[in-house]
Amino acid sequence: MKKKAKKPNNASEAILLTFDPNSSKGEFKQLGGSQADEWNGRLNNLTINALPRSNGDQITEAALAVSYGVADISPADPIEGILIAQLMAANEAALEMYRKGWGQPPEFFETRTKYLQLADKAARTVMMLTERLDHHRGRGQQQITVKHVTTNNVTADQAIIADSVTTGGARNVAAPALLAANSEGPMPILGEARQPDPVGVGGGTKSN
Repeated sequence: MKKKAKKPNNASEAILLTFDPNSSKGEFKQLGGSQADEWNGRLNNLTINALPRSNGDQITEAALAVSYGVADISPADPIEGILIAQLMAANEAALEMYRKGWGQPPEFFETRTKYLQLADKAARTVMMLTERLDHHRGRGQQQITVKHVTTNNVTADQAIIADSVTTGGARNVAAPALLAANSEGPMPILGEARQPDPVGVGGGTKSN
């Protein structure tokens, strides 16, 4: 992207830019999720500047490590780039606050507690950003599967409702013994039922 910038002499003077969306190659898309390397570079610089300050060697090492981490997560678009950049900054803040909290002497209980509270807040931010990133990528959606079961050769009052249905080869829908008795058929007369013979007694008796 070619751009021409004119330094304003005062606040009311505009900055002139020449924008060419086809000129960028997106060589550093893994750092910002955009095809425009101007965006990728700026987002990466902002992420590095949001890290805890230290000496030159340590900040260089931290910047390289965070850049590798962003590249591993690999943002697919600028939205993911923003979420990942904030995720990195929040994670660094949480770990730094934990370090400072536990580094306080035991007699400075209130100071230690304050640092740990800030660390917990930053850790919750990390969790929220992670969930938003997963949701944006489509992994946070719930899937609901609805199955329809059709019973053949079974009357309405003989239907069986089961918690689960196992599909397989052709077979009967349900064994006759499992089906409910037909309400249209006559009820059996208990008085005509033959009682079983007691063991060792002889013939059974028939109730009247």
